[in-house]
Amino acid sequence: VQLQASGGGLVQAGGSLRLSCTASGRTFSTYYMGWFRQAPGKEREFVATISWSGGSTYYADSVKGRFTISRDNAKNTVYLQMNSLKPEDTAVYYCAADRFTIPTKRAPYWGQGTQVTVSS
Repeated sequence: VQLQASGGGLVQAGGSLRLSCTASGRTFSTYYMGWFRQAPGKEREFVATISWSGGSTYYADSVKGRFTISRDNAKNTVYLQMNSLKPEDTAVYYCAADRFTIPTKRAPYWGQGTQVTVSS
């Protein structure tokens, strides 16, 4: 599966952005999907994940209550709605896919990344 992330940009603290990740292929609905981020000089870290049906989601503590992951299997797309953004959310955001389990940093499929910059 090939992934294309979009929706990043520059936003002021307290603002919102919605990231999208669109997948190629007809088997998107069978993949667990996730979002990760990597800030300059830091390791890539987990942000959120969603099961293939959308029925289960899981978030990093740092974004819980502010970010929402969702998916539309008819559109082959997973979303990350980001509210109440903070400067520390600044990073390149990547989507990831795994056929058999929730994505980790070892997930087999990755999008190209989209930059999110939050100004104070």
